[in-house]
Amino acid sequence: MVETRIIDGKGFAEELRKRIAGEVADFRAATGVTPGLAVVLVGEDPASAVYVRNKGKQTLEAGMASIEHKLPETVAEAELLALVNALNTDPAVHGILVQLPLPGHIDAQKVLATIDPAKDVDGFHVVNAGRLAVGLDALVPCTPLGCVMLLKHHLGSLAGARAVVVGRSNIVGKPLAQLLLREDATVTIAHSRTRDLPEECRRADILIGAVGRPEMIRGAWIKPGATVIDVGINRVEKAGGGTRLVGDVAFDEAQGIAGLITPVPGGVGPMTIACLLQNTLTAAKRLVAG
Repeated sequence: MVETRIIDGKGFAEELRKRIAGEVADFRAATGVTPGLAVVLVGEDPASAVYVRNKGKQTLEAGMASIEHKLPETVAEAELLALVNALNTDPAVHGILVQLPLPGHIDAQKVLATIDPAKDVDGFHVVNAGRLAVGLDALVPCTPLGCVMLLKHHLGSLAGARAVVVGRSNIVGKPLAQLLLREDATVTIAHSRTRDLPEECRRADILIGAVGRPEMIRGAWIKPGATVIDVGINRVEKAGGGTRLVGDVAFDEAQGIAGLITPVPGGVGPMTIACLLQNTLTAAKRLVAG
């Protein structure tokens, strides 16, 4: 039986936001520039609305300018693209984030491709994805960046560690694998069609669940003492009615097997907005430096 320690992503994110606020104050004092984050929300999706509200609140708390654009569900694609182009040329805006998902009549890839890569604080633009892949400086997707920050904080060097990322999305799985390679980990990207997925997981010193399936990764799949990062946020029904949030890892089963594990909620989730603020400050510094 292993003593399992819980990784407090919420506490770490709070400290990170405090540090960013100090850096924003120093940057503003040195340049006279306030980093500005523009968030575009299309439609009335409740989860997206809550997320955007939290982003706005934390942006202001960090001393940055928060610019919100709320568009109706019926907005024409051309109108949304025109707004993005206007934000691209606005000197008060250093970061642009278009909240996903978008309505079905809008091509999300076209919208993301329209964002100036230098202001792409979500790190989704193909230019930033390519720069990350070949080892150049890039704005990196926020959730993977947060995962690596947590890992380095708790483990120190990741060099030589065997990491298995379960999930191959462009938002989490692929960029996270690239970031782990940068840290000299030995990386395997696995997914739902991987042959003998449990055995692949059991080889991991660092196991990351990013597949979007509730509690898919069982306790028996975890190598004793491994570090487990659970990116999944899945809403499932409770036996007595209502719902609860669970990750991609069967958390209760992992107790006594994993050495370190992130809970859901309170693990990776809080890191995402903190890293968004980090990316906005990074973008502002680069844009001002020219």
